[in-house]
Amino acid sequence: MNENFDPLLSSVQNDKVKQWASLLDKKNRDRNGQFLIEGVHLVLEALRGNADVKTIVYDSDRGIPAELKLERETNDSAATLGLEWVQASRPVMAKCTGTDTPPPVFAVLSKLSVDQSAIFRKNGLVVVLDAVRDPGNAGTIIRSADAVGADAVILGKGCVDLYNPKTVRSTMGSVFHLPIIEADLKELLLQAKSKGIKLVGTSLQAEHTCYSFDWTQATWLLMGSESEGLSPAVRELMDETVIIPMKGQAESLNVAMAATVLLYESLRQRDYSGKK
Repeated sequence: MNENFDPLLSSVQNDKVKQWASLLDKKNRDRNGQFLIEGVHLVLEALRGNADVKTIVYDSDRGIPAELKLERETNDSAATLGLEWVQASRPVMAKCTGTDTPPPVFAVLSKLSVDQSAIFRKNGLVVVLDAVRDPGNAGTIIRSADAVGADAVILGKGCVDLYNPKTVRSTMGSVFHLPIIEADLKELLLQAKSKGIKLVGTSLQAEHTCYSFDWTQATWLLMGSESEGLSPAVRELMDETVIIPMKGQAESLNVAMAATVLLYESLRQRDYSGKK
């Protein structure tokens, strides 16, 4: 395939360009069932994760980045079949990514399809976010959940949109590695409890530290909003609370740091207990 034959879009008034740029707004992402990713790393992760990539758009002045050119020439998976490649002017790249310094490439994807059965696996570990509104925190938690091998992440109502470009960017590709479900928490939490899954959150009044809790059992880790913690409705359903001990003078950890500490204690107990 020769990139010289890829169509070139140079005008920001082009209908296709306007449609892509509209995906920067949540209402248009919801309406079209599509979202944008930007940068070589995320596009590679999407292709390798077999996401439904519709179009890859690259800067006409810079050409296709070397890693993506190699992927184009060697990857014959379902992810690359029928894929549209387009070259675009720098103003078009800027309009569609909402940045003053546009990336060398962006892609248009269908929203992810998710297998919800993953959340009820035997001895599973699931992270549940309740009104976590900061895209950096939500993305980092998804990345940490991926790193420790968690089964899924659930985003309750009031959370930042999963497909917000900043959220996707913060996941560093982990958005393509594990199921991420947007759902009504109350219904799912009641289902989990009926299956014997422990619902665990953090509390300054907790009797146990995160190191004395048994993370080897089926567990859903509940993390609340940056400013208010868990909502009362979610807090009522918790089975157990834990506290992260702190020796220094820091008042607290932010939600992404706290979730990461708890997830790694779970990993230690599940996979590294007693190992040197």
